[in-house]
Amino acid sequence: MRIFADTKYIEMKILIVDDERAIRNSLKEILMDEGYEVETAEDGPAALALAGKERFDVIFCDIKMPGMEGTQVLSALTEEGIDSAVVMISGHGDIDTAVECIKKGAFDFIQKPLDLNRILITIKNATDKANLVKDNRILKKKVYGQQMIGESEPIRHVREMIEKVAPTDARVLVTGANGTGKELVARSLHQQSARSAMPYIEVNCAAIPSELIESELFGHKKGSFTSAVKDHKGKFEQADGGTLFLDEIGDMSLAAQAKVLRVLQERKLTPVGGDKDIEVNVRVIAATNKDLKAEIEKGTFREDLYHRLSVIVIKVPSLDERKDDIPLLVQYFTEQICAETGKPLREFAPQAVRLLQEKTWPGNIRELRNVVERLLILGGNPVSVQDVTNYV
Repeated sequence: MRIFADTKYIEMKILIVDDERAIRNSLKEILMDEGYEVETAEDGPAALALAGKERFDVIFCDIKMPGMEGTQVLSALTEEGIDSAVVMISGHGDIDTAVECIKKGAFDFIQKPLDLNRILITIKNATDKANLVKDNRILKKKVYGQQMIGESEPIRHVREMIEKVAPTDARVLVTGANGTGKELVARSLHQQSARSAMPYIEVNCAAIPSELIESELFGHKKGSFTSAVKDHKGKFEQADGGTLFLDEIGDMSLAAQAKVLRVLQERKLTPVGGDKDIEVNVRVIAATNKDLKAEIEKGTFREDLYHRLSVIVIKVPSLDERKDDIPLLVQYFTEQICAETGKPLREFAPQAVRLLQEKTWPGNIRELRNVVERLLILGGNPVSVQDVTNYV
């Protein structure tokens, strides 16, 4: 393995693919002296066989090889979904060859005779890129990694709705009480859509003062109001090409509702203090814990906006409507909390879980998670019926 002072991931495995044994062996010896774990392959089929069985961080592949050329190996690796950093090497390199390799997905291109410093720099750059990919995966896991836990009929219906609706660009209104997981539904819709690689922007409409909501959503130009010291890009523009999640939309002012309606109708917006329209391509998912039809009757929510937002309505069930899922949720939260705190995995006695199922949950999933955390801190191992009686 190879350790860099500024890298977090130290496991490094390298594959060298070259039909010339002398080059394979000499490069292997050099890299092993540098502390890397190295394998070699004499041709393309052997390389693909190795790459299919083991994970290599970097693959050095000669372009000119009999039978299967390096570019064909590169294409085959891509088709197999192997994400190693592939560095093409050649004794007959030119700019056109290098450009062709990069277009086909190569990480870099190095000419023979091979320069040790150039090789080590390339490996370092590949390591940095691999670390970035891993960081992104960890971040996605934090953002999207929450699972829709449960096998009850209500939650299975929600999953089925998401699977049908996510691939479309239809606007979705997610309804349900606080703590039921409306945000998770919105994230799942984005993650399973064609926009998943584009931005996912959340806005809690209830948390933004009414006088700032328009600036937050549509942006503003410098000098448009006292504290506008520079141009500000709004959430709609930030989410361009992706998904905008408007949480608690029932708390949005009528003035802001009118502007949101215009964006949905015309796909363009005007920043506060601006005089030019900006075109945006955004899928809007809204959520509310209110009865918007009742709000329409009271005159606090626009009926035309409601119809624009509610092409599809997904109602998230309360925890009291899906108590059969409580055992699975308790297990999931226990594993999650123990992992986050670095403590050994704990257990709940079956009778304790049954007692939790008998209770009512006005705070829904959020309340259950808090209770599980409390019982893991204060209760025994396993958490007992007495613990539930004492602390819930």
